[in-house]
Amino acid sequence: MIKVLFVCMGNICRSPTAEGVFRHFLQERRLEDKVEVDSAGTHGYHAGEAPDQRTQRAAAARNYDLSNMRARKVAAQDLDYFDMILAMDQNNLDVLKRICPAEKRDRLGLLMSYSKNFDDDEVPDPYYGLGHGFDLVLDMIEDAASGLLESIEQRLINESAGDQDDDRPGPADDC
Repeated sequence: MIKVLFVCMGNICRSPTAEGVFRHFLQERRLEDKVEVDSAGTHGYHAGEAPDQRTQRAAAARNYDLSNMRARKVAAQDLDYFDMILAMDQNNLDVLKRICPAEKRDRLGLLMSYSKNFDDDEVPDPYYGLGHGFDLVLDMIEDAASGLLESIEQRLINESAGDQDDDRPGPADDC
């Protein structure tokens, strides 16, 4: 099982959108039993709250349901538990780097590093902007989530091939 955590600041706009989109992609590919996904924020201002209504409306227009999600703050155990912790922007990645033990920092990254159609490194925060910003966030996240899914599918194939290699007789088994 590969475990992925999406992180933004308050966990009410970008990271729940990423979680909802990626969860939907996993269900379409029937990979929900191989990949676990969650989201969290670097700050706890909105802990326990549902995603922003504008986020939910934009997501629902594309058939993503975020209504059951609740915001939470990144916890220390998340840094141990998740294999991939993907921030929406550099500021939140910097916060994660400060709280993450050095030996686990290879788990940290930016979601947009998986994008194929956007040159942006960051998913912009739509919270204080106009409504169209939520659609742009969805466009960016769908693109990056698609690239992430391709990467994870390749990793699962490689891991499966490695497991099969372990079952083949090696030179010592020939004797």
